[in-house]
Amino acid sequence: MKTLLGRPSLNVRTIKMALATALCALIYELCFEDRSPAFACIGAIFGMGENLEDSRQHGGNRLFGTIIGGVLGMLLFRVYLMFMPHGGRTLWLVPLMFVGTVLLMFLCQIFWEGGVQPGGVVLCILLFNTPVDTYISYAVNRIIDTTAGVLIAWGVSYFFPRTWLHALQVRLEALERRLARGKR
Repeated sequence: MKTLLGRPSLNVRTIKMALATALCALIYELCFEDRSPAFACIGAIFGMGENLEDSRQHGGNRLFGTIIGGVLGMLLFRVYLMFMPHGGRTLWLVPLMFVGTVLLMFLCQIFWEGGVQPGGVVLCILLFNTPVDTYISYAVNRIIDTTAGVLIAWGVSYFFPRTWLHALQVRLEALERRLARGKR
């Protein structure tokens, strides 16, 4: 983040986000060496807010959007394969994208309004960029990894509340000022 003077600042959200992404990477590297932590880390980034309530909202958007878009994308891709068993990009995907977007908007209005954008991303990737033999595993893996990242972000927000990290931030800023005075 930049301040009005253009100087970056280290704040509580930055520390929490860095901790959540590092935890995701560590857990995946130690426990799932055959899986990339990338989408879990992305889930943690999107799932981090200024406080626990904000994190729940941001993380919920990412989590429920990914679930809705993933399930909808799998269903629509299955319909597509009924007409085009070998897959590939064709004009058949255009009406499916239209229907998929309408259904996504409708489902998000019912289940989680903020899920439209992340759900739309997963839907687009499934319809236009996923091979026939991996569309189900892609969707399931995105749901699992996003869930892991969001849950880790929520855990960091819960176990490291803003007040605790704010005290750490004050100490770091004091250290930064002392170091800056020492350079003069």
